[in-house]
Amino acid sequence: MSYPPILVVHICAGSLGLLSGTAAMSFRKGSPRHVLAGKIFVASMLTMAIGAVYLAIVRHQPNNIGGGIFTFYLIGTAWLTARRRDGETRRFDWIVLLIPLTLGSLTWMNGLKVVRSGASSQDGVPAGMIFFMGSIMLLAAAGDIRMLVRGGVSGTKRIARHLWRMCFGLFIAAGSFFMGPSNRPLRLLSRVGIGQHLSPALFSTGLYLTLTILPLILLVFWLVRVRFKNAYNGQSMPPGSEGHSLAAAD
Repeated sequence: MSYPPILVVHICAGSLGLLSGTAAMSFRKGSPRHVLAGKIFVASMLTMAIGAVYLAIVRHQPNNIGGGIFTFYLIGTAWLTARRRDGETRRFDWIVLLIPLTLGSLTWMNGLKVVRSGASSQDGVPAGMIFFMGSIMLLAAAGDIRMLVRGGVSGTKRIARHLWRMCFGLFIAAGSFFMGPSNRPLRLLSRVGIGQHLSPALFSTGLYLTLTILPLILLVFWLVRVRFKNAYNGQSMPPGSEGHSLAAAD
């Protein structure tokens, strides 16, 4: 069985996003390797998101359409946050705000529809996860509104905005890859003749779940460090530092 070219691009971009995102969080913050890994992460994640939306449209999967658009929004706004200066906003931001606001509202409405129907999931997605994603989307919209009303973000708030959006985008990619249908990692490795030679422990649900939530754990760690460590008091993220740019972390 051969994969369509767009699916191959989607899978390769997602895999590269997982690797480069992990590297960006591992390298010293602000170092050349960290910045390079961050740029690769942004490019691969945006490509993956575009591929996801296209495939979801072709396969008539509305939930995946929303997930792909939201991932693109998260990575795109995180990148813009890093590129801009403290307190900088544009009229375009008011338009972008409609993305999480609309997606969050539709996702919550869909979750309520699932609950009222008496079902516990939809297309394999638990109702709780539907409400969780809808809440995150609305929180992102609330963050955009607060940023626009206050005339932008600066200092640690700008770092935190950049950081949580990048990490949550990585979480979505990890969940799609590790917790996707039909044991996707094993299926892909078996396709190239490697999976059958590896230990079954490498394809356990427990390991997949750990790898999926790891970006959220790292997200909480870095947000706490950024918000409450004295080392970050008054610090600002230099414009143009793509990736998880926490220059004051080390």
